[in-house]
Amino acid sequence: MHRTVDSINEKIKSGRVTVLTAEEMTRLVGDVGAGAAAEKVDVVTTGTFGAMCSSGAWLNFGHSDPPIRMAVVKLNGVEAYAGVAAVDAYIGVTQASESDGIAYGGAHVIEDLVRGRPVVLHAVSYGTDCYPRKEIVTEITIDDLNQALMSNPRNAYQRYNAATNSGERPLSTYMGRLRPRCANVTYSGAGELAPLANDPEARTIGMGTRIFLGGAHGFVVGSGTQHDPENGFATLMVQGDLKEMSAEYLRAATFPGYGTTLYVGIGVPIPVLDEDMALRTGVSDEEITTEIVDYGVPSLSRPCVGRASYAELKSGSVRIGGRRVRTSPLSSLSMARRIAGELKRRIRSGGFLLTEPVERLSARGSARPMAMRKPSGTRVTVIRETEGRGASARGDGTRGPDTVAGE
Repeated sequence: MHRTVDSINEKIKSGRVTVLTAEEMTRLVGDVGAGAAAEKVDVVTTGTFGAMCSSGAWLNFGHSDPPIRMAVVKLNGVEAYAGVAAVDAYIGVTQASESDGIAYGGAHVIEDLVRGRPVVLHAVSYGTDCYPRKEIVTEITIDDLNQALMSNPRNAYQRYNAATNSGERPLSTYMGRLRPRCANVTYSGAGELAPLANDPEARTIGMGTRIFLGGAHGFVVGSGTQHDPENGFATLMVQGDLKEMSAEYLRAATFPGYGTTLYVGIGVPIPVLDEDMALRTGVSDEEITTEIVDYGVPSLSRPCVGRASYAELKSGSVRIGGRRVRTSPLSSLSMARRIAGELKRRIRSGGFLLTEPVERLSARGSARPMAMRKPSGTRVTVIRETEGRGASARGDGTRGPDTVAGE
């Protein structure tokens, strides 16, 4: 048996398509086998909803009169990157407010825009003959923007390491609050609902794949940053129109002691092209395993203290060193289910057609550590640390790591 994406789209248009969520497909494959499931099912829908720090949005504000070439841009006191053109800026979700610190950041600005709330734009410039204005303060909403494009460099990890803490003091991390002496384990990811867990070889996912992103239609741009398929940590780079998105599927959050992030809802449809794809989409939580990493060791090469399946992680406890330790998720399984169900509804109603990737995700590659060596040139910039705050107007601040919660 072999299907094509075109043949599946014809069934979507005619209302004859059979769609199951990934959880439903897992049960079906377990009951009747991959071959029989492949005959019955055309599309499997996936979903994930977690903290995705490597996210942000390109915004175009339009030209003022007289015009300004924005050199520094702040939105509700949160700096956005303005090193492109005149009135474009990229706001990252982890950038913190200069006045409120990590209580408010780029993620909150994006959610405010999506909710239709007004946002204060403050921009300054050095002034030029063609862009004479040097400062502007105005109030904008998302409807005032020419474009608002969500553009996320790294989302939807295939899976992610779980976290614990063997140290003697509690730790505030991007994996949440870790209690001392391995008293708890936190984890992220949707397990059998996760998009890349259902197509680990990326046969159907790649550049141009239409997806559910933040409540709207979006697309896979390609492999995400830190794409590590060789070790089971593949990622996606995605984009979509922020103006069409919903705050139901985009939620700003703050991890105490770490910083701001954005919970992003992503769903990817997987066409069941043949028996092999049916088998892949029938993957269960019991089959997806990950390492439990000790964050009590302040090193890049943190030790592994155990291994657990997503079935164990979702059960509420795992075994470490002969004792049971409570687990807690950082992503929302109920929202992942809602996303997979909503994507299923849209496909069955004919409102969501599938696309073939113009280029598949890379099947090779791993995430290498930073090269650390003494600079040999003269262009060395000293960065002053600014704890709990974003970069200043002159770019002389720092912020924490930009990877969080397995997404």
